[in-house]
Amino acid sequence: MKPGQTEVAMYRFILRRIGQSIVVLFIVSVLVFSMMRWIPGDPVVVLLGDEYSPEAHARLQQQLGLDKPIVIQYLIWIRNIFQGDFGYSYINHTPVSSLLYDAMLPTLSLVMGTLIVGVLIALPSGMLAAVKRDSALDYFSMGFAIVGYSMPSFWKGILLIWLFAVTLRWFPSMGYIHPWENPGEGLWRLALPSLTLGTFFAGLVARITRSSLLEVLEQDYIKAARAKGVRQMALVYKHALRNALIPVITVIGLQFGTLLGGAVLTETVFNIPGMGRLTVTAIFNREYHVVQGAVLIGVVFVIVVNLLVDIAYAF
Repeated sequence: MKPGQTEVAMYRFILRRIGQSIVVLFIVSVLVFSMMRWIPGDPVVVLLGDEYSPEAHARLQQQLGLDKPIVIQYLIWIRNIFQGDFGYSYINHTPVSSLLYDAMLPTLSLVMGTLIVGVLIALPSGMLAAVKRDSALDYFSMGFAIVGYSMPSFWKGILLIWLFAVTLRWFPSMGYIHPWENPGEGLWRLALPSLTLGTFFAGLVARITRSSLLEVLEQDYIKAARAKGVRQMALVYKHALRNALIPVITVIGLQFGTLLGGAVLTETVFNIPGMGRLTVTAIFNREYHVVQGAVLIGVVFVIVVNLLVDIAYAF
């Protein structure tokens, strides 16, 4: 392709991905809105509790807008979201947007800590496994990766609490403090949760790093550089690693949604007031607006991260 044609194709690709993201977001919003109505149980009955009466039920149902057709309810919900209104939590007596904001910060802190821990473990172990192929180090690194990826997060979290918090007393067992309020204590409390999810994340990334680097090391230009006497580590860092990281970065972006899903159990184990725990609690309480807002925010984050990965790959 000519340079101008390449840029046009790149921008078309980006616009197509943005259009696909909008379609996915619309489909998810419809599914989430509909599925919450299919869950057995009446949220009005849950909210009223001991104060239930037919008159109170009808009055609260009208107040919540649940007496309208489901299509009208959906359109009103979408309109309000575009205005920044996610609804009101009648159990917590606060706007849903405030609940989502308070819960989103701990979850993002956990996800960022997980990404840092996972990358710090995965890249060195994957690179060493590729360079020392079929050695004891290779088998140990990949064995550790498989165990970290296969072990359930909740079970891994309990084991880490037992070992590092109860037995060795190196870390606190649970609880959360915002890192910007008390950086030392906040990061210290995020260590075990980040390690719990980070070993799962590192398991997959390490295997992808190893296979991608092995594939690049078999390329002709790498063989030519090796024949010229370039040292192994310089060969890996200066010539092979940059190309090998392309699929690794793509996998990291694709795993963002998995990390958000894994944060649900991890937040429960370590008593972190994040999006996962908020969503689970809202489901039990039949709080439609909270669940819909939390899922929609999570989907938006996943779509944006994957879109940024695609854009970076296109450039």
